[in-house]
Amino acid sequence: MESATETIKRIFEGSTSPVGAQIADESTRYKALEHAVCPKPAQTRLIAVANQKGGVGKTTSAVNLSAALARFGCKVLLIDMDPQGNASTALGAPHASGQPSVYDVIEGRKRIAEVKCTCPDFDNLDVVPASIDLSGAELEVADMADRNSLLKNAVDEFLATSEEHYDYVIIDCPPSLGLLVINAMCAVHEMLIPIQAEYYALEGLGQLINTIGLVQEHYNPSLLVSTMLITMYDKRTLLSREVHGEVKKHYPTIVLDTTIPRTVKISEAPSFNQSVIAYDPKGMGAIAYCEAALELSRRSDTVLQAIDARRNEN
Repeated sequence: MESATETIKRIFEGSTSPVGAQIADESTRYKALEHAVCPKPAQTRLIAVANQKGGVGKTTSAVNLSAALARFGCKVLLIDMDPQGNASTALGAPHASGQPSVYDVIEGRKRIAEVKCTCPDFDNLDVVPASIDLSGAELEVADMADRNSLLKNAVDEFLATSEEHYDYVIIDCPPSLGLLVINAMCAVHEMLIPIQAEYYALEGLGQLINTIGLVQEHYNPSLLVSTMLITMYDKRTLLSREVHGEVKKHYPTIVLDTTIPRTVKISEAPSFNQSVIAYDPKGMGAIAYCEAALELSRRSDTVLQAIDARRNEN
């Protein structure tokens, strides 16, 4: 008896119907993911997901890449550094004002081990939540001598003392270029930049790259822009294809081949306190983020070598 996937393929393969072709494509790609092997990195990869422009899919990408990597068996820690706490919401982490959060970690009252909680959907995905309390942290720590390395110190201490090995630490940054983002950049080795498939999204990219350059120069010489991810991509429009082509031309080695489509399910998932990986695992959004996570993981050796090379240069 043939499987559902085989039935769909038999009915729609070679179909001229766009809907039929999409269903067949989704089915084939999902089937491939079921047998995909996600290699674990040789050492912990610390990645900040940042873009000072809002609405480009930054938090969505941090959440769903974390969930996808966890789905493939990696041990992941997501740190929410955005006072809006959207990543915490999407992963089902309690983050009401006054509850233990990354704010307490930044201020030195608690350690990461004391505030992290486990995502209800994935046992191997831990979350350090953020609450609105974090919005005052920039002013409160502004006069501290080590204000740029508060998060780095906490992350280093946690990884050194944790009984479990983490394959990935992913930090979701706020849509700004303030002290919270600087802390995130100093705490990691890599930057992942989500870019919306629109021309406005390209305008702020130069400013972000410039800020990363300043952090590299003054605080974190080994910091590397390792990945760019095109989000809200619509393959039917010339604009999306042109933006993807333009970014690929300028950054050929770091732009992922996988693009993230604009889908209702991706936007809908957080309202159910879930990632799209858990909410709609066979949908186009989840498939795309799983493919992006695989591509990210398969580049681990190259990226870690590049980080070591930068470290040795300095």
